[in-house]
Amino acid sequence: MHFLEKNTQDLRSFISELKINGAQNTADQQDYPKLTIITPSYNQADYLERTILSVLNQNYPNLEYIIVDGGSTDHSVEIIKKYEKYLSWWVSEKDRGQVHAINKGLERATGDYIGFQNSDDVYFPDTFARFGKAAMSQEDDIIYGDLYMITPDDEVTEILKTTSYSFDCQILEGMQIHNQTLFFKRALVEKYGKFDESYRFAFDYEFITRYTYQKSTKVRKVEGLGGALRVHPDAKSSTIASIGKEEHAKIQKLYISTNGSAALNKIRYLWCRVRKILYFAVRLDLQYIRFRFSR
Repeated sequence: MHFLEKNTQDLRSFISELKINGAQNTADQQDYPKLTIITPSYNQADYLERTILSVLNQNYPNLEYIIVDGGSTDHSVEIIKKYEKYLSWWVSEKDRGQVHAINKGLERATGDYIGFQNSDDVYFPDTFARFGKAAMSQEDDIIYGDLYMITPDDEVTEILKTTSYSFDCQILEGMQIHNQTLFFKRALVEKYGKFDESYRFAFDYEFITRYTYQKSTKVRKVEGLGGALRVHPDAKSSTIASIGKEEHAKIQKLYISTNGSAALNKIRYLWCRVRKILYFAVRLDLQYIRFRFSR
């Protein structure tokens, strides 16, 4: 069976129904750091329940789950109320958009680490367990993994494996970490501020770049840790077009100016391209290399 088909089967089973395990607090899990997940939501009732299930079915023993709905006019609130007893806090009221909604969640968050998952995207099975083990083993400020692409009916169509983090590649090549598979310490928000609402599309690129610009920020990629971006006609990412490109360019320009000469940055950019192939070649991940070259 092709690995994408296997991933599709696993994901569909995982988010098909609520699977709360009452015996989740094992001895090993009791020391997992507190994790806050924030879901900004607005008129995504077709997908929201699957997002919620992808969080709750992780059976993470130290979870704080917050849903910030922007006053949806579909049946989103009905879905949220269905799972209300598992939520730490939720609200449905008019807001200024996705970034404002996440910031409202950040103000309520008490977890050691924070993640946010959009109301049409999902986490993959065992992602929180892998996060918890990684967070206990080392003091990292940012933990992330691989990104999957899925269809409206949860078919996995693509995997975008990430490499170890490089700030140079982040500003020269573009986004190295995707929010669907990102966990960051709440202390970073306290030190460097919340998300910038002036960015509509590239706010995640902006805050990751801003946080990792600080040389003291420790970043680690964890194998097997993943989330999925759902591609559908109404997705915000489907309409990014020129606005998103302009926002990315603005952020890149801001940080590239602090990163050396144009000639040196060109060399660094070429290295970033080669670095990806070497990363997977050293790990003998030939299946993924073949997959990427076949696209």
